Amino acid sequence: MVKAIVFDLGGVLIDLDLGRCIRAFREILGYERITELLDPCHQKGIYGDMEAGLISEDTFRAEVLRESRPGCVPSDVDRAMAGLLTGMDPAKVTLLVSLAQRYPVYGLSNNNEISVKRMHEIYEENGLPWRQVFRKEFISSRMKLLKPSPEIFARAQAEIGLPAGEILFVDDSQRNVDAAVASGWQAVRYEPGTDLAACIADFL
Repeated sequence: MVKAIVFDLGGVLIDLDLGRCIRAFREILGYERITELLDPCHQKGIYGDMEAGLISEDTFRAEVLRESRPGCVPSDVDRAMAGLLTGMDPAKVTLLVSLAQRYPVYGLSNNNEISVKRMHEIYEENGLPWRQVFRKEFISSRMKLLKPSPEIFARAQAEIGLPAGEILFVDDSQRNVDAAVASGWQAVRYEPGTDLAACIADFL
């Protein structure tokens, strides 16, 4: 029986557009190496290092600016990164509010503080009372752990305080879903753009 639900954030709750983000880095910053860093589920290079908590957001900004157009500033990096996050389906807002009335709801995301800030803005723009909906957001850069490591699932489970088999995990990466299952969680892969409620209905 499921007693808690853990959602990945980008790609599951927040829509992503890698192409738009690449264009933003090129147009705002003149930064061409962004294609080497971006991935739908597992970022690479300095972006991946930031999400793993190995470097700070300030260091990431400085590294990007070092190879960007002269005159660019740290806020330009944040604006370019915001291009990755496109919005939220209103049906997901309704679903999350409903689920939070019946289950503890959590987020578990390979993420960083720059993008998390923008995600919170998107929640608010779409009327999601995220502070009431999410019991906690497990963010990789804060935990210094990345999915699909077993350690990130173990630590999240310990904080949730339930047996592994009573936690449902929803992610758009099959690699992360497989890791959750290997950790004893129930898990399902969500295909971006499909019905999230239907995706998890058989588990609830």
